[in-house]
Amino acid sequence: MIEYAFDTNTIVHLMRGTKSVHENRVQAQTNGARFIISRFVHYEVQRGLLIKPIFAHEKAYAVICDNCSVENMNDDVWQCASQIYADLYKKRFTVSDADILIAAFCIVNDYILVTDNIKDFENIDGLQLINWVA
Repeated sequence: MIEYAFDTNTIVHLMRGTKSVHENRVQAQTNGARFIISRFVHYEVQRGLLIKPIFAHEKAYAVICDNCSVENMNDDVWQCASQIYADLYKKRFTVSDADILIAAFCIVNDYILVTDNIKDFENIDGLQLINWVA
């Protein structure tokens, strides 16, 4: 079974009803895929909804969560994130801690990260990426 973890920007696209993202999600679901939201992405979405509450987005996110598994980040994820940071530092690449944590979550759990921000993640070794927007 293929397992996809959503980046925050993908969830925003789902909440806004971006056609290509919706179509790709439906296709993946038809093929038996499983969808995951890391607890960190869940936090990013929730804080955004608290800052700028839009009822339609809140409702859409509730539906998204009903069809996904929201999962915690265990010690292996934090250790992997530390290694990713060190590897990127040695290569002189700068990536936000948030993106490093999301990437580590996906690597440790062997999830494919669905993101529109390929550039933010492309230098992280071992991370599987897909863009449903493009």
